[in-house]
Amino acid sequence: MSAQLLSHADYLTRIVTAAVYDVAKETPLERAANLSRRLNNHIHLKREDLQPVFSFKIRGAYNKMAKLPESALAKGVIAASAGNHAQGVAMSAKKLGCRATIVMPETTPQIKIDAVHALGAEVVLAGVSYNDAYDHAMKLVAQSGQTYIPPFDDPDVIAGQGTVGMEIVRQHPKPIDAVFVPVGGGGLAAGVAAFVKQVRPEIKIFGVQSEDSCAMKQSIDGKEIKTLTDVGLFADGTAVKRVGEETFRLCRELLDGIITVDTDAVCGALKDIFDDTRSICEPSGALALAGLKKYVAEHGCKNHTLIAVCSGANMNFHRLRHVSERSELGEGNEAIFAVSIPEKPGSFRNFVNVLGERNITEFNYRYGDDKHAHIFVGIQTSGSEDNLTIHQELQEAGLPNTDLSHDEMAKVHVRYMVGGRTHKVARERVISFQFPERPGALARFLGHMQERWNITLFHYRNHGADYGRVLVGIDVPPQDDAAFDAFLQGLGYANEEQTGNDAYRLFLGAP
Repeated sequence: MSAQLLSHADYLTRIVTAAVYDVAKETPLERAANLSRRLNNHIHLKREDLQPVFSFKIRGAYNKMAKLPESALAKGVIAASAGNHAQGVAMSAKKLGCRATIVMPETTPQIKIDAVHALGAEVVLAGVSYNDAYDHAMKLVAQSGQTYIPPFDDPDVIAGQGTVGMEIVRQHPKPIDAVFVPVGGGGLAAGVAAFVKQVRPEIKIFGVQSEDSCAMKQSIDGKEIKTLTDVGLFADGTAVKRVGEETFRLCRELLDGIITVDTDAVCGALKDIFDDTRSICEPSGALALAGLKKYVAEHGCKNHTLIAVCSGANMNFHRLRHVSERSELGEGNEAIFAVSIPEKPGSFRNFVNVLGERNITEFNYRYGDDKHAHIFVGIQTSGSEDNLTIHQELQEAGLPNTDLSHDEMAKVHVRYMVGGRTHKVARERVISFQFPERPGALARFLGHMQERWNITLFHYRNHGADYGRVLVGIDVPPQDDAAFDAFLQGLGYANEEQTGNDAYRLFLGAP
């Protein structure tokens, strides 16, 4: 791909002449009135979530396919995708009257499989990851002679996505300070930057990635393409382990920077979009706004015109429970603390008095011993800077405390488990796992865990997402540490040691 080395001017021409509007529509650029007032800037949302397949991906897929020769269309096309690209290819094939085969991982939720079927494409399930699906798609291409439609690393796909930038410039002829674009493989960011930097070079273009899926940022920082071992799955639409060669080149040359954000920031941005538009984006669709908000907070800019691309809205409804719980933390309107109080009458009243007028949003307590009690508490705050004030006020009142607002394990697991300790486990090691969510996935996970070590703690809670998150305690004698570490390595599930985590130590570990 990089051997083509198309110039920026070449991309400008390809974007202007892109064939996207047979199926895609020019989406509105809407002012976010509530957010603009709150951030003291002029915030606009580019509503790609309003496309026919609820994602910008239709642009690149159709532009690539519309430029194929008739002989290629007659044989059909193949794509590997579990998400928005699959629907873009399927709809494009329906419009062009050609056959489409979409290879999806076996872990793909049924709602996405049904959506692709509804558009007339054939679905082939293969493997448990995108890489497995891609490998199978390549085998089918070799066998059938059909054309593979890449999700991002292709000039025509990049040019199709670049029409988003063309529309932004046309829709807002007045000065624009910065445009924020979500980045997975990099096709959208590369396309938007390729257009905007040619016609309005004064506009800054920032890519935005999840902290746990920042392959593009790591690649640009390292000056070569990096492959991530694991990616976070919350913002699954941008969870890419390796970016494209051409998208890497363009993003490295044209982006003004890449901002990374965490899950709470994305949830806060999802809430902001809903409050201003009454629409629900998918997590990847809110990435750009989360990055915009972080940029404003770090630079203190005022009265700037800032645009965030809302890239998609293919959201599993049941995931909203998780988003709602985390959005207040993302907005800085809630903090969670572990607080130690004396186990004696009047301690709760003293604790509440220290908090003053602040509202308590969550309170978990269970008797532990005769001297000290550990409570897990949610507290309404007036912004994230209030956390330090709360910490200091509690300390001055003789109440040792730990701010858990940025502790992922505390937020996902411990807040639902507070109240149980045991004296009977000789040496407990605690591990958090992620695995693809599908029917029977939890049973299979437990089957893999059946080794010679005893499970002493287990927590799983379905968040309506495409992945499961489990916290497991296991009794591992010291002499078995090396064997246990090898066992974890061979399981094939993303995992992280949590034995030293403060939330575990305070609420679940042996006294």
